[in-house]
Amino acid sequence: MRDIKKNSMNKIYSIYILIFVSISILFFLYLGRSYNTILKINPNLVYDLNNFRISIIAFLFIFLVIAISFIWLTSIKVVKFYNNLCEVIDNVIAKKENTTFDTDKETLLSKFENKIKQLIDMVESQRAEFNSERNKLKSIISDISHQVKTPLANITMINETLIERELTKAQEKEFLKNMKFQIGKLQWLIEALIKMSRLETGIIVLNKEKLPLSETIAQVVGSVYLKAQKKNIHIEIKCDETIMLCHDKKWTTEAIFNIVENAVKYTEYGGNINIEVVPLEIFTEINISDDGIGILEEEINNIFKRFHRGREVQQIEGVGIGLYLTREIISKQGGYLKVKSEKDIGSKFSVFLQN
Repeated sequence: MRDIKKNSMNKIYSIYILIFVSISILFFLYLGRSYNTILKINPNLVYDLNNFRISIIAFLFIFLVIAISFIWLTSIKVVKFYNNLCEVIDNVIAKKENTTFDTDKETLLSKFENKIKQLIDMVESQRAEFNSERNKLKSIISDISHQVKTPLANITMINETLIERELTKAQEKEFLKNMKFQIGKLQWLIEALIKMSRLETGIIVLNKEKLPLSETIAQVVGSVYLKAQKKNIHIEIKCDETIMLCHDKKWTTEAIFNIVENAVKYTEYGGNINIEVVPLEIFTEINISDDGIGILEEEINNIFKRFHRGREVQQIEGVGIGLYLTREIISKQGGYLKVKSEKDIGSKFSVFLQN
């Protein structure tokens, strides 16, 4: 590298000297011709012309010295700049942790270092985003594998029992009924996992439209009505039909449905569920409250985690995806959630969506 720089500077000196000598020779040829012409016209000016010639030669010599000095000093600065820039780039390539960038000075090197730093920050940001997406994908695949394993094992066991054992019609019917239940559970689980993965990886784009919120609430209640009716649960709705809200109807319905379905699931026979919509200045608040079994205080911070299920509800059907999906859907629309709950008293979920 040093030999290359040395050769480059030698070439620059050689080219400059060649140009200077060529111009000087042409100048002296012209000066000599003019000198002879003047002497022929006026021979008495020979002394003055000799002094003038000496002055010209001295001037050219001084000019040559100054020019070479200027080039030499400039080359030192260029080489220093080049060395510093190479050092910064080498440190970046070697991924040294103590690499520092001098971006505060008003120098050309500082400007270069600032641009290099911006480029590095952009690359590091993209790399971190890539690693985050990769880890997220690995986590999703791991979760899918874990959650699908149990129903698949149950279906396999039932299938082997039906093939290998002699069973009565009643027993076969019971096993087939259980298999149907496991298949339904597996189908629901796969659909939920697909929704979750699509939301997390950004494949789903929410399309917000200004629509009556009452229609979304009605669709939610319609989806849980039969389950609520079987448990004789009364659902009361307070929502002004004139309230218009900019939201993705399909996914907002999914988000609120998950909360209301949980309310039905964890409310005892003959219980009550209240859905109330309260318009605020910036947000619209949707409150879903029930008088069900409630949530332990230490569990409240965990209920929105993926696949989390409280200790008290392990025996109740579910896999712990619903509230996680709800949080993702609401947050992607610029909203947020609040939860208040007391054990054996009931729970209140508040959904806040931007107006």
